[in-house]
Amino acid sequence: MRRSRTGRRAGAALALTALTVPLTVAFSTTASATAASSCYAVRGPYQKQAEKFLGLRVDGRQSASDCRAIRAFQTSHGITPNIGYAGPVTWGVMRVVAQQQAAGHQPNRAHKCPTDRGRIACVDLTRQISWVQDGSKLVYGPVPVRTGRNGYETRTGAKRIYWRHLHHVSTLYHVAMPYSQFFDGGQAFHSISGSVWSAPGSHGCVNMRGKDAKKYWSLLKNGDDVYVYGRKPGT
Repeated sequence: MRRSRTGRRAGAALALTALTVPLTVAFSTTASATAASSCYAVRGPYQKQAEKFLGLRVDGRQSASDCRAIRAFQTSHGITPNIGYAGPVTWGVMRVVAQQQAAGHQPNRAHKCPTDRGRIACVDLTRQISWVQDGSKLVYGPVPVRTGRNGYETRTGAKRIYWRHLHHVSTLYHVAMPYSQFFDGGQAFHSISGSVWSAPGSHGCVNMRGKDAKKYWSLLKNGDDVYVYGRKPGT
């Protein structure tokens, strides 16, 4: 049976579509992969600070090795876009990490968290760290945390854990809050799936890495003291 011109045109159009779609997808995938692996060649406003923090040669110039090092830091700390640009967000995280590293094994060196209450979980908003101590003895930590953003600040002062829920889900934000230990209204210690260094912060809870939240769950119980002090940068 002889095909009409209309039928031939339709067949040709279908064939062209079948070829075009895979090529488009392949091109997009390749372009995305290229963009994801790219490194920004322009120096950022905090280039020298980033170089010093990372132990690089401090000359304020963006070299390929500088970019790779900055990008590796961004990737490991959940900073996006992770293109090796030393901008304010990256430098802000570096400053917090530097303070966390400086805390070492003596986070309560300034004696701001009470040492006369037995087992207590301390939260320093300024340095974005938390630890558990028994009297003056460090039990666990310090560990990095992410506290409340501007307008949703984690409230300071003396608290106590009053409710624990291993598989809690927020009724306000509909997100999972594993290992939740509530100490002040809706504010609690709990783990998150993302980075504890990512901006801008929580809605008041003390966000933790999974392993740290799990350890806190094993160390604390209802009635244990919590003490929150300081002020998170940017709030």
